[in-house]
Amino acid sequence: MSIAAYPLAWPTGWKRTPALRRADGRFSTRPWSTKRTGQQPLSVSDGVNRVLKELEKLSIARDDVVISTNVQTRLDGLPRSGLKEPDDPGAAVYWRQANCAARCIAIDRYSTVADNLAAVAATLDAMRAIERHGGASILERAFTGFTALPAPGAHRTCWEVLDLHAGASADEIRLAYRTLASQHHPDKGGSAARMTEINQAREQALEKAGIK
Repeated sequence: MSIAAYPLAWPTGWKRTPALRRADGRFSTRPWSTKRTGQQPLSVSDGVNRVLKELEKLSIARDDVVISTNVQTRLDGLPRSGLKEPDDPGAAVYWRQANCAARCIAIDRYSTVADNLAAVAATLDAMRAIERHGGASILERAFTGFTALPAPGAHRTCWEVLDLHAGASADEIRLAYRTLASQHHPDKGGSAARMTEINQAREQALEKAGIK
């Protein structure tokens, strides 16, 4: 898949959690339990391993998975442990199954990358429980809801990014830009990648409108 592991490629159209509303981590080194006194917090490596194990249970091969965060990657493309926590701790996990569109689960409700990765893994585990109780068709419909929308910058025109008709006026472009920037700026809980996409779309649209 042509999705970046670094920096974070948050799926277009998915809402972000404002920074002030992110919760402290609730996961610990004991799977699926809440933290208790004396227990060590999860590392990024712990979170990555949980995600990969859950996807392996769904018969998803490692080569068909992209774990995208704002943590710099190792040589194998997975996020490194032991680095400074990024300002945006969101995590987006993309995968592809045979004869299916790429799918994604993205979570940013917690204040660390490790806990958001663990939350993705917990979500996958909970959804597999549906299948264990005989709801295979329900599971498939549920996962269809996680079909990945395009990652930022993927095959989208400047008009699509700005949600405008082709040939919109300069005033319409500027208004659309201000509206999107107020929603997706990193200072308001958005991602740097999404804001870059919006900035580039504005410049391209203004150029097409004859404003340089």
